[in-house]
Amino acid sequence: MTLSLDLLFVLAGLLLGAIAVMTLLDRSHPKRWTTGFFWGLYAAMFLAGHLVPPEWVGAGVLLMALLVGLRGVGPGRLSLPSAEACATSARRLGHLLFVPALAIPLLTMVGTLSAKHLVVGGLPLIDPKNATLVSLGLACIVALGLACWLTRETPVQGVREARRLIDALGWALVLPQMLGMLGLVFSDAGVGKAVAHVATSTINMDLRFVAVTVYVVGMALFTVIMGNGFAAFPVMTGGVGVPVLVGVYHGDPAVMAAIGMLSGYCGTLMTPMAANFNIVPAALLELPDKNAVIRAQVPTALLLLAVNVVLLNLLMFR
Repeated sequence: MTLSLDLLFVLAGLLLGAIAVMTLLDRSHPKRWTTGFFWGLYAAMFLAGHLVPPEWVGAGVLLMALLVGLRGVGPGRLSLPSAEACATSARRLGHLLFVPALAIPLLTMVGTLSAKHLVVGGLPLIDPKNATLVSLGLACIVALGLACWLTRETPVQGVREARRLIDALGWALVLPQMLGMLGLVFSDAGVGKAVAHVATSTINMDLRFVAVTVYVVGMALFTVIMGNGFAAFPVMTGGVGVPVLVGVYHGDPAVMAAIGMLSGYCGTLMTPMAANFNIVPAALLELPDKNAVIRAQVPTALLLLAVNVVLLNLLMFR
């Protein structure tokens, strides 16, 4: 049997479903019905999204957005271990605490690089089309087992901790997936072609440096607007990257894609739309300024954006 993303979708759906049930059973939760329904809807999309008409999934997304807009999604009142208990556990485990976390990137890399060699009965063990993502999911499962072994806890406690983290993140957890899909919607709607028309008619693309700068800065700006580099990528790549940088100047598309995504991540550092990266940490740290994380990241983002312009000019057209 080939391990594919479908298996990981099922596992994610089961985890979200368990969290929805735990929320509904939590009588102390101030918004248990609407919050539980929200996570239940999200779980259903992972478990059965491919079995129902797309219109139903779209209606579910709108319903989730409505629940958030009506402030129906909120955290529960979870009982946390005392500071003394956490300190005692930390002293007992020491640096072993880092083992599960470090195992995730290590096993992901090993799985990605060895996927083509893992063949059982003539079939690949890991789906070669999604080797990295499947390896990441398997690495997370192994890391959970390591964490349970080190802490002497059960997987059920892992689910409780997952619920605690999801409660802390709240509805922002779904933003990356939703905004990533928004990029595909924009691409199908012809936004990329509109961007290409506006860019070529108002900016002199005869200079390669100018075209590269438009692509790099445009990736950052669209990410600032939409909050996700994956949403900006199809728009800018379809509008400027492929037709101009590759089609006219014959650049290397692989280099363009890599540095283009990095440019989009520069925009991620500068926007409140990337709530799970910038607003949620400020809330968790109880910072008085909700934009404090963004203010600290802006200088790094602008410097890296300038470096990306230089790198793309140097590396893409060799």
